[in-house]
Amino acid sequence: MSTTAKPLMILVAGPYRSGTDGDQARIRVNLEHMRRAALELYRRGHLPVLGEWFALPLIEEAELAGLEDGYEELFHPIAERVLERCDACLRIGGPSEGADRMVDMAIRLDKPIYTDIEAIP
Repeated sequence: MSTTAKPLMILVAGPYRSGTDGDQARIRVNLEHMRRAALELYRRGHLPVLGEWFALPLIEEAELAGLEDGYEELFHPIAERVLERCDACLRIGGPSEGADRMVDMAIRLDKPIYTDIEAIP
């Protein structure tokens, strides 16, 4: 990244539970792919964020407090709030309703959407 380019805060959107049938090992692999993309964004001078970083601890706490399904109530709304604060969205990975939901929201918010990390200024 050139020293004159402004660092961007970029939401990394990819499959989390999609395509896993709830298998925790496969969910971890999906999360690992998003973390790798986030690290690459950071190395390029940007501030990467994942909705999961915000939502998962809150979901865990809400469920400990008695909420039956914190994922359904909290996961996407929290990611949407995070995206509102971001400058752009990086869509990675395969099919994902949730990641596509983030892309749709980025479109509504008129934020750049990238599908190739090399295309990010």
